[in-house]
Amino acid sequence: MKTGSGSRVDLESLKALVTQPGKPIVIDRVAKEGSARLLPGVKRKRGSSLRQVGAALLANLGTINTGMAFGFSAVAIPQLEAPDSLIPIDKDQASWVASLAAVTTPIGCILTGWMMDVIGRKKSLILTQIPTIIGWLLIAYANSLPMIYAGRLLVGLGSGMVGAPARVYTAEATQPHLRGMLAAIASVGVSLGVLIEYGIGAVYDWKTVALISSTVPVLSLLGLFLIPESPQWLVSVGKESKGRAALAKLRGPTCDIDFEANQMINFAQKNNLHKPSTEEVLRGLVQPSALKPFFILTLYFLIYQFSGVNSVTFYAVEVFQDSGATWDKYFATVMLGIVRLVITVFSCVCMRMYGRRTLTFVSSVGCGVSLLTLGSYMWMGEKWAKEGIEPVATWIPIFAIFVFTAASVLGYLVVPWVMVGEVYPTQVRGIIGGLTTCGCHFFIFLVVKSYPLFQSLFTKHGTWIFYGCISSFGTIFFYFFLPETKGRTLQEIEDYFSGRRKNLGKPNPPSQTPSFIQIQKGNVLP
Repeated sequence: MKTGSGSRVDLESLKALVTQPGKPIVIDRVAKEGSARLLPGVKRKRGSSLRQVGAALLANLGTINTGMAFGFSAVAIPQLEAPDSLIPIDKDQASWVASLAAVTTPIGCILTGWMMDVIGRKKSLILTQIPTIIGWLLIAYANSLPMIYAGRLLVGLGSGMVGAPARVYTAEATQPHLRGMLAAIASVGVSLGVLIEYGIGAVYDWKTVALISSTVPVLSLLGLFLIPESPQWLVSVGKESKGRAALAKLRGPTCDIDFEANQMINFAQKNNLHKPSTEEVLRGLVQPSALKPFFILTLYFLIYQFSGVNSVTFYAVEVFQDSGATWDKYFATVMLGIVRLVITVFSCVCMRMYGRRTLTFVSSVGCGVSLLTLGSYMWMGEKWAKEGIEPVATWIPIFAIFVFTAASVLGYLVVPWVMVGEVYPTQVRGIIGGLTTCGCHFFIFLVVKSYPLFQSLFTKHGTWIFYGCISSFGTIFFYFFLPETKGRTLQEIEDYFSGRRKNLGKPNPPSQTPSFIQIQKGNVLP
């Protein structure tokens, strides 16, 4: 309503103040013009952004290791294949060095998927760092190829273990207005890890690279002791008081946590959430609310992996060498890592502004066009080489690879990972989130191990044309099946997939259920 001075005041809040004396009112949003100021003691619905960002950063610190695991092979393989290598390897052994990290990653995904629901999100994140530390130290002090293999397997196990709990924790510990942006931090961590590995690999030998890489999981392990457990998980297992305490730490003293805590508790009671038995987990996994998003995300990961994203990441130096570009291959690889990191950070902002569907379309179309361009140029390059013609426009493959990386990072490398923490039912979010990331990393293994095979079957240029076609056709699938979850609460998303809600569109505009009324000067409140 409007007061005599023309300021707008929320009628419902004033009613609550009158009917419940001494209880602070909550004003979530104030008008832009003539807005009322918050009264002393009033608390907001939105919590401290600083606390939520800090918790998300610490929870996702371990994802840097995932990027390092991806980028290590790109810089290590050329050194190991060199004539003066301490541990010489051939092409087949090189493909195992690249892909072995993705062999144990799916196991790690399933393991922490189960652990998250049993021991919680925080403890699961802590345990993920142990195999990672051991793995990097094995590689750093390796004197034989089996030691490198063993180290890669352990690093891959840790990479798989960290993915789901980091994203699920971030989704559950943050509020909707921050969730999309902060859930994308994991992808920033992966891109940062890739850049770090490319950068130090251009300067140091692979043993030193592995030793430096071991410091990241150590720092992550220490940082995880500073964050509280996920409030939503605590409430879901019946620990309501601990859930409120964790929520208070994450939101800060200026936030009214009662509303959010009561929402969690009411949702848990309405859906009979509790620490599930094995039978209940199995039953929950086959419900539409779990199967529908699992189908969508699994196909999403399949499409984006076979769009060649990790073929570029794992074989970056070799890709630049084969593309026909004239840049130094190590310099181009480092620049590629910088582009990937910058665009990943930018995608966090875009995620908040444009949503999941728009960014996915940018990736599917952008990756398709750029890879078709790269493959066509490589085909022309091979033709020129046979005819003894000097290559022209050597900037085209560099430009195509950079555009491909930028387009893939904007959607492919961020959106599905964010949605892993959003779209699954609370009761089985951990286990099915782990199964989803397990599928993704299995696809990573397939695409990385099959890259040399594809080159022999389809030729080098044909491989990239194949990847480009997969991405282009993926646009059709995304158009019909991918929902928009931007700005929706986890409860609304779960209700949608379970059939209790028809769509995930925006709620009705305020004008249909007005909370402000106009009162002429001198009139009293009803």
